[in-house]
Amino acid sequence: MTPHASAPAQHRWVNDGSLGPGRLRYGADYNPEQWPREVWREDMRLMRQAGVNIVSLGIFSWALLEPRPGEWDFAWLDEVIGLLHENGIDIDLATATASPPPWLTRLHPEVLPVTDDGSVLHPGGRQHWRPTSPVFRSYALRLVRQIAERYADHPAVVAWHISNELGCHNVYDYSDDAARAFRAWLRDRYASLDDLNEAWGTAFWSQHLTDWEDIVPPRIAPTHVNPGRQLDFERFSSDALRDYLRAENAVLAEVAPTIPRTTNFMVTEVFPSIDYATWTADVDFVSNDHYLRPGPGGPEELSFSANLTGGLAQGRPWFLMEHATSAVNWRDVNTAKREGDLAHDALTHVGHGADAVCFFQWRQSRAGGERYHSAMVPHAGEDSRVYRDVAALGRTLAELAPVTGSTRVPARVAILFDWESWWVAERDSHPSNRLRYRDEALAWYTALLDLGVRVDVLPVGSSFDAYEVVLAPMLHVVSDTLRARLEAFVAAGGELVVTYFSGIVDEHDRVWLGGYPGALRDLLGVRVEEFAPLLPGHRTALSNGATASVWTERVRLQDDTTRVLASYADGDLAGSPAITRRSWGAGTATYVASDLDAAGLRMLLTDLSLELPALCGDARSADGALEIAVRADDASEYTFLINRTDLEVTSPLEGGIPLNPCSADASTVAIPPRGVVVTRTDVLGEIVERDPRRTDAESPLDR
Repeated sequence: MTPHASAPAQHRWVNDGSLGPGRLRYGADYNPEQWPREVWREDMRLMRQAGVNIVSLGIFSWALLEPRPGEWDFAWLDEVIGLLHENGIDIDLATATASPPPWLTRLHPEVLPVTDDGSVLHPGGRQHWRPTSPVFRSYALRLVRQIAERYADHPAVVAWHISNELGCHNVYDYSDDAARAFRAWLRDRYASLDDLNEAWGTAFWSQHLTDWEDIVPPRIAPTHVNPGRQLDFERFSSDALRDYLRAENAVLAEVAPTIPRTTNFMVTEVFPSIDYATWTADVDFVSNDHYLRPGPGGPEELSFSANLTGGLAQGRPWFLMEHATSAVNWRDVNTAKREGDLAHDALTHVGHGADAVCFFQWRQSRAGGERYHSAMVPHAGEDSRVYRDVAALGRTLAELAPVTGSTRVPARVAILFDWESWWVAERDSHPSNRLRYRDEALAWYTALLDLGVRVDVLPVGSSFDAYEVVLAPMLHVVSDTLRARLEAFVAAGGELVVTYFSGIVDEHDRVWLGGYPGALRDLLGVRVEEFAPLLPGHRTALSNGATASVWTERVRLQDDTTRVLASYADGDLAGSPAITRRSWGAGTATYVASDLDAAGLRMLLTDLSLELPALCGDARSADGALEIAVRADDASEYTFLINRTDLEVTSPLEGGIPLNPCSADASTVAIPPRGVVVTRTDVLGEIVERDPRRTDAESPLDR
């Protein structure tokens, strides 16, 4: 990959007065090119009526902006930008490179991505390009420069939107371009072929490499592909897209350095293909797309994703670039959101740090692959429940303007999230193919919410020293550096909770020898000689009443400093330890050797709370019926009371003043079913004294 300019610095943008007081941004992807001109002015009226103040524009417009190679047509985009500006609506302007026009792939079919079995992915959908294609990059960067030079000084353009959902459909490319770039990436990573052979364990199955040219991506093979090769290819693929992001970034920084730049992440979507923790330095503010998982657990997953996005943003405000007003279009059954869900989902994101709430898309398409995806203006038009809810949310966000620019107040408890462990823990040729990394992390997060405990979700590379309790679910990949960080945290007085299948391999996916849990064996004070995964339909009981349905381990205590909190109650492992706890320095480390059901997780956390006050529920949570999220600035603390139930819930007001309409008296506030109430408490600087980890930051788009 070709090196580019270094990542932009994290800037702070201040409101210059032209936008009025600080405000939460509200809007959507706007695709006027799908509609005749007479619809555009109607769009302006409806946007003003709904409180829209920003749109993402031009995301999939390359074919119209450059209808033939080197022939440019910006007249229609000029007109739309002018209309938006006249109506006081700011623009997050896309570079339009997400999908190439038909003429490009006709002239240069070599830009098309290739699957692991050698199939070429053809035009007709979107993102049909190779991240490592020099041909695609040359055409794309030419387009970026044209757009940047034309609109760099337009007052309506407040941000650049680089590409769109990078890697959503083309993250893994196995073409010859990718093979060449992969070899170059490996040369940079490893000092020699000997080092690479050692890292990949190529003595197995006669895979020893003697020439860099013998290396190819992990294309489809007769049986399991070398796991070290798979892990490095996943890292390379994430880095290849990051390198492309940086290439566009460099052009924008050269032409329009004062306009902030971002791209929309997808931090917990079902394909864990990008390590976003490595990307945050390459954007001026973090943006995320999130789509609600239907059915039970969906709201908790939404909260988890928003929380992790806040962690990636290091507590600073971030931008919710896409979510849905109602149904999506890609699931087997696409259910509509219930009454109140639209506002609930949006405000949950705001509670975790979003200073912008945007949807895909503004007007529901009448043609194309996403015509049944909901929008702010549905097929039914203005006279519809969805649009009325959209307008009501706009009014609510206007009421919540004081929240703008406030930062996340750290909790006392953190869950560590690691994309590499997600990749590797669900790999082929493992003891069980039933392990699901994200679901395990989400189960612990949900159990904490059920107990009314506020928790932060952090990328594993983040600093966690200031937390009292750190949970590491299925932290499968542990390097020497990470092991040392975890040991230091516990030695300094922290409580670490580690689950099964953790610490098993190093950063090259090589097993730590001497017994499991490998790198963490000494810290946890246990030794596991053999895994005992469960067959589908089988369950194992624990002595504390919990049950396991996926995983168990044969655990042996290392010494008498480790005590047993629960044992297996039946089966071959009956009587052997299942949950243990060990003192280490000034802290303790707990090991959970099984997947616990929801009741078991709550029981364990409740038991631990007897010694760990951080695991005691917040009184405002009404015994877990409410999720509590907290933001703050220098003068005020903003508490989001998020109703997780279908019933009205009453919570102590604790001196706060509700910012949005609700039923309240001097001492309590009533939160409607699935509703969100935000209260403000004036603290006059006390938050900074109480929590030195918090830093203030303006909203990224208040320029």
